[in-house]
Amino acid sequence: MTVAYPRKFNNSMSARDIMRNVVRDREIHLITLNRYRFNEQHSCIDLTDVIEKLDGKPVQLVRDLSHHVCDEARHAVWLTDLLVELGADIGTPPGVSYIGEFERLLDQDKYQQENQKEDAIIAALAAINVTEKRGCEYFSGHIQALKEAPQTEENIKIRETIEQIFPEEAGHVRWGNRWLAQIAKKSPEHREKVEQAKRKYIAIEQAAFESGMDIMAGAELRRMNHLLEIANTMPVWERPQYLMERLPQTLIAPELQMTRITAAQRAWNRDPQAFMEKFVPMFLSGLNRTQHQKKKVTA
Repeated sequence: MTVAYPRKFNNSMSARDIMRNVVRDREIHLITLNRYRFNEQHSCIDLTDVIEKLDGKPVQLVRDLSHHVCDEARHAVWLTDLLVELGADIGTPPGVSYIGEFERLLDQDKYQQENQKEDAIIAALAAINVTEKRGCEYFSGHIQALKEAPQTEENIKIRETIEQIFPEEAGHVRWGNRWLAQIAKKSPEHREKVEQAKRKYIAIEQAAFESGMDIMAGAELRRMNHLLEIANTMPVWERPQYLMERLPQTLIAPELQMTRITAAQRAWNRDPQAFMEKFVPMFLSGLNRTQHQKKKVTA
């Protein structure tokens, strides 16, 4: 079976590259930790929703998912305690929500019929697996960045908390891999269903991840490209409805506009000169990225 891992941001910046910059700025660092907390907390809701839809069968999967909820809740508690101790905010994190974008890009309604329950299980496992992989990638990069950073009391506390969480998240990835492999072994048809689900949810996760990172000029068009990539993993007859339902919000993206305004205000208040010399050129560099992507598509 295909073993797939999340792609880099903009196909160039690795998790370690990004986290090295994050740990240098305390404000951004605390916001990042709060995003971890929010994601762990929200995953309890998503996993519980899957458990309720399974309605007790298969028993072992329901049992495994129940343990998974317990793990995620514990991680949220550890991160909440850490943030409170550091005097940081534990409200809804600012910016474009990774979880919100991921859920917006899903097409959950198609798995409501009982005869499609197995397809729903495959979809849920593939979605959980790819998000856990992203979490592991960033926890690993975060730990390494903190080891390289000044060993302050605060940095050590943060690193020790993430080091508690990371092994359990890695265990969740292995668990998902095993379940998907077991289903794929049932028949060639099952194998194709698992592979298709992997392709689809990898595309969805990458789109959600980049939406949370990319606020530069032209981001709306890059979001549209991601939407097309997701649609291309679906049967041809499902693509038009999927695109029409999500295209308006993808192009208008009100949450993205608010994030841009907030980021610009924060940068200006910090240092007006740096705003003009660094923030504005960085924002406009997104136009070059969009042009580069257009050339790749038309080549």
